[in-house]
Amino acid sequence: MSDTDELNADSVMHFALPDAPTLYVVATPIGNLGDLTPRARAVLQRVDRIAAEDTRNTGKLLNALGIRKPLMAHHDHNEADSAGGIVACLQRGESVALVSDAGTPAVSDPGAVLVRAVSEAGFAVVPVPGASSVLAVVAASGLVDGPFTFQGFLPPKGKARLDKLQVWLARPEPQVVFEAPHRILQLFDDLLTVQASDRTVCAGREMTKQFETFYRGTVSEVFERVKADAYAEKGEWALVFAGQGESQDTAEAAGQTEEWIKALLAHLPPKTIVQMVTQVTGLPKNQVYSQVLELAKQKD
Repeated sequence: MSDTDELNADSVMHFALPDAPTLYVVATPIGNLGDLTPRARAVLQRVDRIAAEDTRNTGKLLNALGIRKPLMAHHDHNEADSAGGIVACLQRGESVALVSDAGTPAVSDPGAVLVRAVSEAGFAVVPVPGASSVLAVVAASGLVDGPFTFQGFLPPKGKARLDKLQVWLARPEPQVVFEAPHRILQLFDDLLTVQASDRTVCAGREMTKQFETFYRGTVSEVFERVKADAYAEKGEWALVFAGQGESQDTAEAAGQTEEWIKALLAHLPPKTIVQMVTQVTGLPKNQVYSQVLELAKQKD
C-alpha cells in the first residue's frame, strides 16, 4: 500500500453509495456476527433490495442487524433467471446487494453468472470484502507461505471424486478443499484409498464460532481425531493439504532416486538418465544432473 493509499478515519467511516444503480457483492460472516464489516452493514442498510442464496438464512442475519429489505432468491437452481431479474432491477435504477449464506458470494457459491450478466449490461459491480473461510483456514494451517490453490468441493461420490482428489494432491502447491459435514469421514476414507495417509493436513470446523476446532497432522492422524469428534458431522469443513513436494519424506525420495540412477547407469548414458529422472520425479534438472555425475564417478 502506498502512502497515498493509507486509510484514515474519514475513509473508513464514509459509506455514501453512488447514485448510479450498482450490484454490491457483499461478504457476510462465516459464523461470528462480529466479523461483518461496518461497510458491509452500511451497504445492506442502503441498497434497494438484497439477492440471497437462501432468503431464510439471510432473513435471520438481517433481523439480527435490525435491517428490513426486500429479499429475492439467487441460488444454484435459478441463477440464470435470477440474474435477468436483478439486471431488470438495476435498469429501473435500483441498487442490489448479493449475499451468500456465509462468506463471499461467487467463491464456491452462486454469483459468477450474475456478475457477468451485470457487467455485460453496463452496470457497476462493487465488491465489499469480508470474512472468508478459505483465508481463515489458510491462515490457521501453517502450511502456506506462498502460492496455494483453492479447489472448493470434490464431486460427491464415485470414480470422479477419487480421480479429482488424486489430481489435486499431485500438485506441488498446497490445496484448499471444502467438504460437507456428512461426507467428512468419507473424505478421509478416500484419502487412504489414494494412498495419501502421510500427507500433512490442517482440517478446520466451525471456524469463527464458539466451538471452532482445528486438527493438524498427517491424514492418518487427523482421521483418528475426526472419527473421535462427536460433532464432526455437525459443521462445514475446510481443509488445507500440504503440497506434494512438501509432504514427501525427502530422505526416502532421494534414496529412491539414487537407486533408480544406479540401475539406469548400467544401461543408459547420463544425459538420457537425467531426462528420464527429471520427467518422472519433477526434480530440478541441475540437481538430478549433479547426482547422476556423482554416481557415475562412483561406478567408474
